[in-house]
Amino acid sequence: MNVLSSIKSFGLAAVLAGFALSVGAAVESAADRTKPVGEVCMAGDPCAAAVVASSGEPRNGEQVYSTKCFTCHATGAAGAPKTGDAAIWSTRLAAHGKDGLYEHAIKGFNAMPAKGLCMDCSDDEIKHAVDYMLDHSK
Repeated sequence: MNVLSSIKSFGLAAVLAGFALSVGAAVESAADRTKPVGEVCMAGDPCAAAVVASSGEPRNGEQVYSTKCFTCHATGAAGAPKTGDAAIWSTRLAAHGKDGLYEHAIKGFNAMPAKGLCMDCSDDEIKHAVDYMLDHSK
């Protein structure tokens, strides 16, 4: 066997060893992400303290606004009408009507995506949030 063949063989062995190590690390991290049922945090466990339990009841407008809509509508981000700005809300209400504002909030309008990306909000919850913003913008 000549020197060139030895170098090629050694290089191939090094590449294969590196590949085996990386596959082993990937399998190990996948095992960490898919722990057995007994090691999963369940409702009521201390590790689940950060999880908010749903009462099954629809959220009111204030709850939806303060957890979903506030980020843009309190600051005016991306042109969102600011809650409390009576002039802009009355103009929009006059131009589109309440049903139009509901439709914009549910289907999206200008820079606002559908439901403001609140995909776990029902249409009624979105309407409650619009009502909340209108009530606080008089």
